[in-house]
Amino acid sequence: MRKLLVVALSCVFFGNLAHAADSSCEAQAAEKKLAGAAKNSFMKKCQKDAAAAAKTACESQAAEKKLAGAAKNSFVKKCEKDAAAAK
Repeated sequence: MRKLLVVALSCVFFGNLAHAADSSCEAQAAEKKLAGAAKNSFMKKCQKDAAAAAKTACESQAAEKKLAGAAKNSFVKKCEKDAAAAK
């Protein structure tokens, strides 16, 4: 039961991480007063880094569930999709 609670809370946290990362990227770009191509480049890199963080979080959750092989791949893919949809 405790593991289920930990997984559920981490799903909520990391699901919101993708949306927060997008807002955070916008805020960072505004703080740096970026515009045009510089802003586009920064946003692209920032969002790519956020996606990598989400993937790492999903893989961590899969490891907690002790998933391997196709089950792990399926879980990670769905987890990443859910994180992207939370944006």
